[in-house]
Amino acid sequence: MPLPSPPLRDLALSRQHVDRAGAHRTSPTWLEQLWRSAGTRVLQVHAGRAPVVSTPEGPRLVLRAPAEVPAPGPEDLQLYLGVEDGVHHVAVVSTEAEPEVTDGAAGGEEWRGLREVGEQLSARDAGLFTEALAMGNWHAVTRFSPRTGEPLTAASSGWVKTEPGGREHFPRSDAAVIMAVISPDDRLLLGHQPVWPANRYSVLAGFVEPGECFEDTVRREAFEEAGVVVGSDPEDVRYLGSQPWPFPASLMVGFAARAVTTEIKVDGDEIALARWFSREELAEALGTGAVLPPPGVSIARRLIEAWYGGPLPVEDRPWV
Repeated sequence: MPLPSPPLRDLALSRQHVDRAGAHRTSPTWLEQLWRSAGTRVLQVHAGRAPVVSTPEGPRLVLRAPAEVPAPGPEDLQLYLGVEDGVHHVAVVSTEAEPEVTDGAAGGEEWRGLREVGEQLSARDAGLFTEALAMGNWHAVTRFSPRTGEPLTAASSGWVKTEPGGREHFPRSDAAVIMAVISPDDRLLLGHQPVWPANRYSVLAGFVEPGECFEDTVRREAFEEAGVVVGSDPEDVRYLGSQPWPFPASLMVGFAARAVTTEIKVDGDEIALARWFSREELAEALGTGAVLPPPGVSIARRLIEAWYGGPLPVEDRPWV
């Protein structure tokens, strides 16, 4: 039974087209210079949402000149995002709720979350929103030194936090595997978490533990969550692609895995229900609503489609 082959192309949140231009970050006056330039474009993010406007080509981010954006507050993160075609982009990330939009004054502008619009945004906009949201989440939880307990200060255009003594702390991403586990007779294993709405199913996933490689995490998580053994041969676990998932700070590393057992025993904690699906069974369950798949913005959906052989026969719904 062959596994799906890499790579997964054009993953919704992996389409980074902007040059992050890291060499600019170290200048202590770089953000100040950009705020004085009318050519700079600013992305506002409030409580995980950004202003979006509908166009005939689909939704796009509203990027404003500095003069059109309220001055950042003392608690707001100012972040250099990068440059594209000579245009520098910065973000202002706030934990406060988004400002009200006056009907008619903003040309149909709405504040939307990345889960809602990430798949429909252009590659540039999806990359900017993902970058700003991930960094905003890191800053929100990284406020004090884990060594001394002292407050940390943003530096390097928002990409570093420093202690009063000068020690630097850098952004982190939490590595997690996500895998399409496939049985010897080519069925796909899908599971349901207790916190999800009824009928919501997805592939299995889990965080990488210290001292553990991705492949071993795939095997451990499949067994811990569903009681299924994945083969020990290197060919039994195949890398397919990766995608940032800034909810709040994950990097999802996608695999296909070949199971050598099919008896299911869920852990009852992370996975409440699990079952094997043939392609015909999955199509029928999607058609009746017995299974709600993960949204198109997620790598989970793409892993399922890689096994299925194409787009799923179902209208996409937001993940709630």
